Amino acid sequence: MKAVGLTHALPIDDPDSLQDIEIADPGPPQGADLLVRIQAISVNPVDTKQRVSQRGENLPARVLGFDASGIVEAVGPDVTAFVPGDEVYYAGDVTRPGSNAQWQWVDERLVGRKPTTLDFAEAAALPLTALTAWALLFQRMPLHFDGRRHVGKTLLVIGGAGGVGSIATQLARHAGFTVIATASRDASAEWCRRMGADHVIDHHQPLPAQLQALGIAQVDVVLNLADTDRYWDVIGELLAPQGHVGLIVEPRGALRIGDPYKAKCIGIHWEFMFARARFRTPDMIEQHRILSRVASLVDAGELRSTAHTSLGTITAANLREAHRLLEGGGVIGKLVLAGW
Repeated sequence: MKAVGLTHALPIDDPDSLQDIEIADPGPPQGADLLVRIQAISVNPVDTKQRVSQRGENLPARVLGFDASGIVEAVGPDVTAFVPGDEVYYAGDVTRPGSNAQWQWVDERLVGRKPTTLDFAEAAALPLTALTAWALLFQRMPLHFDGRRHVGKTLLVIGGAGGVGSIATQLARHAGFTVIATASRDASAEWCRRMGADHVIDHHQPLPAQLQALGIAQVDVVLNLADTDRYWDVIGELLAPQGHVGLIVEPRGALRIGDPYKAKCIGIHWEFMFARARFRTPDMIEQHRILSRVASLVDAGELRSTAHTSLGTITAANLREAHRLLEGGGVIGKLVLAGW
C-alpha cells in the first residue's frame, strides 16, 4: 500500500526527510482493532517532534500521522461498536504505525463516528485537538461542559489561533466562560473571533495591561498552549485565587511552583492526549466517548471544524510542506490533506 515514511531524522527541507514509499498491507485486524481505509489526515506539532526524534539510520520506514478520518474496512473479533462501512475519525496511538498510509489498524476505544455534516478533511482536523481540549478542561480540571455553570467566569487562551486553541475556545464558550484569546496578527485574531472568542489580545505585548483595558483584573482559568516557560510568571500574576492553569507544552527548564501559585492555591493541570493509549489505561474508552460527543455537537451546529488550510493529497511533498509550516510557527487552525 502507499504510505509516507521516514528512516532517519533529517531537516524538513531535505527531500528524504519524508518519502513516498510502498509498504505491506496490514492484513486483517485482530482483537479490538479496526482496519481503516484512510481518506484524510491533519498534521500536528507532535508529527514534527516525532520526525526529528527518529534514532539511527536505514531503519525500517516509520509511518507518522496522528489525526485521521476514513472508512472501516474490517473489524477484529472483539470489536463491538463498529461495522465495516462506518465512517470514523480518531487520533490514534503514538506507539503504533500512524495514519500517513492507505490503511491503518486502530483500537476501537480510540475511535468515534465521523460527524455526518463534515467531509473527511474537515473531520480529520478535529480528533487530536478536541480530545486534548476536552480532557484538559473537563477531566483534568474540575470544570463542567454542560449547564453553562461558568457564566461570569473568565478563561484566557494563550495561543488561541492554533489547533487546540481553536476548539478549546468553542468548548469554553459553550460552558459559559467569557473567553479571551491571544493572537499576534490580524488574520489569526480574526480566526479567534470566528471560533467564538469574546476578546482577542496580543501575546507579544504585556498581557496584564491589555486585560485591564478590557476591565478584567484577573482570570479564573488560563490555558497556556504556546510557551510554558515564557508565560509562567505572568500567569501566576493574572490568575485569581483558586484558579486553574492548563498546560500541554513541555517546559524547557524547571518551573517554580511556589508563590504566587502556592499562595493562591492554583491548580496546575497537564494533558497529553496519547497517555491513555500509551499506558493502556483502564479508561481508554473515554476517547471514544469524547469523540462521539464532539461529533454530536458538530452535527447539531454547536461546534465547527477547525480546518483552515488544505495542502492537497497525501504525498511526501505535501506532508513536508505541512511540517515546514508547523516548524515555522504561525499556523492558523489545522492543516489538512485528503485523498491519494
